[in-house]
Amino acid sequence: MNRTLPLLLIGACAMYAAEKNPDAERLDRAAEVFQEVMGAPDKGIPQDLLDKAACIVVVPGMKKAAFVVGGKFGRGFFSCRARGGVGWAAPAAIRVEGGSFGFQIGGSETDVIMLVMNQRGADRLLSSKFTLGGDASVAAGPVGRSATAETDAYMTAEILTYSRSRGLFAGISLSGATLREDLDSNKALYGRTLQNKEIIETGIAPPAAARGFLDTLNKYSSRKG
Repeated sequence: MNRTLPLLLIGACAMYAAEKNPDAERLDRAAEVFQEVMGAPDKGIPQDLLDKAACIVVVPGMKKAAFVVGGKFGRGFFSCRARGGVGWAAPAAIRVEGGSFGFQIGGSETDVIMLVMNQRGADRLLSSKFTLGGDASVAAGPVGRSATAETDAYMTAEILTYSRSRGLFAGISLSGATLREDLDSNKALYGRTLQNKEIIETGIAPPAAARGFLDTLNKYSSRKG
């Protein structure tokens, strides 16, 4: 019997599984969403706010979900500024459930981006679970290169939130949405169970699947403003 053939088949199956890893695919999609939004500066996130952000959350394709209280469910990733403020830490996985925002007519999915603007917001994000508008102050973020952040809402909110549905990108309230760490996705990406706080604060090396996501964040805001 040719012993090489089974080994080749095992190797091919492993490669196929890696290619089909839904968490890696979701991470790539998160990078695409952020790239597409920032590629239209007149309709994207104001650069001054992006440069001030301590962390960025991207949830690609948040869906209507009858089995979730509030009817919304999404899985995504976030990263915070690396130590020293230059570059971004390895990403951590997060789930978003509920929230008082609507999908556009005919739309079944919405991409969500959140800017975490200060250390208080970052501390909330690194907890196992918190609620926007309850545990953390939240506001719909301004859109466009010329948008100003000099308002009370933008200056005091811990988290600014945006959505994109059917091509329309806008600031939108996510008050009432619950964010919780996604330990299953963390394990799939890192090969072991890790809490979000461990990933962000210990300087753990990012997985290869995170390269595109981190490169995109660095492209648009590599240094803390």
